[in-house]
Amino acid sequence: MTFTARDFPVRIGVQLQPQHAPEYSMIRDAVRRAEDLGVDVAFNWDHFYPLYGNPDGEHFECWTMLGAWAEQTSRVEIGALVTCNSYRNPELLADMARTVDHMSDGRLILGIGSGWFEKDYDEYGYEFGTAGSRLNDLGAALPRISDRLGKLNPQPTRDIPVLIGGGGEKKTLRHVAEHGNIWHYFVDVPSYERKSGILADHCASVGRDPSTIEHSAGLQARTVDDALTEAEELVKAGISLITVGASGPKYDLTVLEAVCKWRDNHN
Repeated sequence: MTFTARDFPVRIGVQLQPQHAPEYSMIRDAVRRAEDLGVDVAFNWDHFYPLYGNPDGEHFECWTMLGAWAEQTSRVEIGALVTCNSYRNPELLADMARTVDHMSDGRLILGIGSGWFEKDYDEYGYEFGTAGSRLNDLGAALPRISDRLGKLNPQPTRDIPVLIGGGGEKKTLRHVAEHGNIWHYFVDVPSYERKSGILADHCASVGRDPSTIEHSAGLQARTVDDALTEAEELVKAGISLITVGASGPKYDLTVLEAVCKWRDNHN
């Protein structure tokens, strides 16, 4: 089946990676600067150790940070890119998401994935299992999260958008078709185009219109010129939510500023 993109507006995200910042104030300042630049979504990530650089460098936890961002910001959507399903009971995660949804006046995106970073699991005492078992756990958790959200009092302020990260063709994309509002793929355009077709096939099998799923990807480019070229390629391929990464301690937002201006001219 061929994927036909729905006409989502182009949006720009930033992933403020909570690593290598010796003081939380550096992250607080980066969120403020990103919102001032006009970013649409501010993400962090759900790990306990840095993913690159000094593996034992400074690092802060994801969901307590999202609560702080909910109070600090006023316009941007916020979320994890992505929450590791393994680290929290699904019912607890639903309650946490509902709470941050209220704290932010309805600006939370619930980003979630099956998990992969073995050091997190080993150091914090979670069972790592296999890629297949973690994906099965994610598939079991998603309806439990939805069910718990429906039971909470008070209810979330809106139907919290679920972003599912990953490109696994048999399980992950099936989970997206069944439960996702946004699909995030760590992308190169040729493999993205193939996987988006597979996602459309999964949507057909569950009776869902694939154009109702927003497509998301992270920019790989590190210079402004390369980032603008890559952003154009991603939009042509059907991706509308484009995220720029920034790491501590400096949180350089030069590329983010450029792509926010590009978005304004594009939309």
